[in-house]
Amino acid sequence: MKNSAMVMTIQDPASQRLTWYKPPLTVLVIKKVRDASVLSPFVQLVKWLITEKRMVVFVEHSVLDDPLLSNQPGFNMTRDKLMPFREGKDDLTDKIDFIVCLGGDGTLLYASSLFQQSVPPVMAFHLGSLGFLTPFEFVNFEEQMINVLEGNAALTLRSRLRCIILRKDEATGKPTKAPTSLLVLNEVVIDRGPSPYLSNIDLYLDGKHITSVQGDGLIVSTPTGSTAYAVAAGASMIHPSVPAIMVTPICPHSLSFRPIVVPAGVELKISVSPESRNTAWVSFDGRSRQELKHGDSLRVTTSIYPVPSICAQDQITDWFDSLAECLHWNVRKKQRHLDELSDLTRSHSSSNDTLDSLDRPDALDS
Repeated sequence: MKNSAMVMTIQDPASQRLTWYKPPLTVLVIKKVRDASVLSPFVQLVKWLITEKRMVVFVEHSVLDDPLLSNQPGFNMTRDKLMPFREGKDDLTDKIDFIVCLGGDGTLLYASSLFQQSVPPVMAFHLGSLGFLTPFEFVNFEEQMINVLEGNAALTLRSRLRCIILRKDEATGKPTKAPTSLLVLNEVVIDRGPSPYLSNIDLYLDGKHITSVQGDGLIVSTPTGSTAYAVAAGASMIHPSVPAIMVTPICPHSLSFRPIVVPAGVELKISVSPESRNTAWVSFDGRSRQELKHGDSLRVTTSIYPVPSICAQDQITDWFDSLAECLHWNVRKKQRHLDELSDLTRSHSSSNDTLDSLDRPDALDS
């Protein structure tokens, strides 16, 4: 093109690296709840961060109330140095330099929900059951933590969805209260709830009516969420660096309704169809479940605040390792080489020759 400014350039994911403009001083440690196996790693980590790195460590107030922690060696001496916070009451904005998660994928989703604007870099250790989003092993955590604190790490910028619920009075059509706004990392799900009837949901793309969804519901997911509920409903898997939004029907009452991928910059509007027999229910990353009534609408678009997830190796290696280890992607018995088949054929032939020789009369006489 003559005007080089109009040529679209795509950023190389490998160029996304962790850079500290100043040494990190505060860290938020999120621990998987109701799991005794995480207690010892948690105590080791917070003691090391406080004593060796002289950092201010924030933890949930409910974590300190766990009676099992008191039985961990050395924790009582560390307890008073921890900074507790309460979800929904204490604002962590601009207080945290980076986040450490100990557990499964749910810990990363929870960390995302705590920050409805800019999110600090997240380092997630695999101490849960699945671990698709948690690439780090805890065995040599000191070495890995030092690499991250020195800025020797790659980043995956995981996009989030900005979801806004607009409520309207069915009789007057006027807004009833201020819109509800939430950010989600995996997906927003609209379903029929306890109703026995099919969902009947209208889907709009940038103001244009695209289709009506009749079935059990609809999943609107990020690329990160494409390997969660969406893939279980038949969607493709999208690398988290791809700028896109995935729309996946849940058990659609149509054989031709396939999942679609739309550009990240569009706005989706979802509402209950006027002729629908029932309302709908919506949940955000499995939380904040609420009813979507006639006249209400849900607006979904890509947020400007992604989750910077720290890579154990790099963006590509981490993702494909997770596909192989967690989902057993494309795992099957390997096809035999032709040489192996030839050897088996020769062996089979020689066995048959021996049996044939026994069937000959002269062989019996001898």
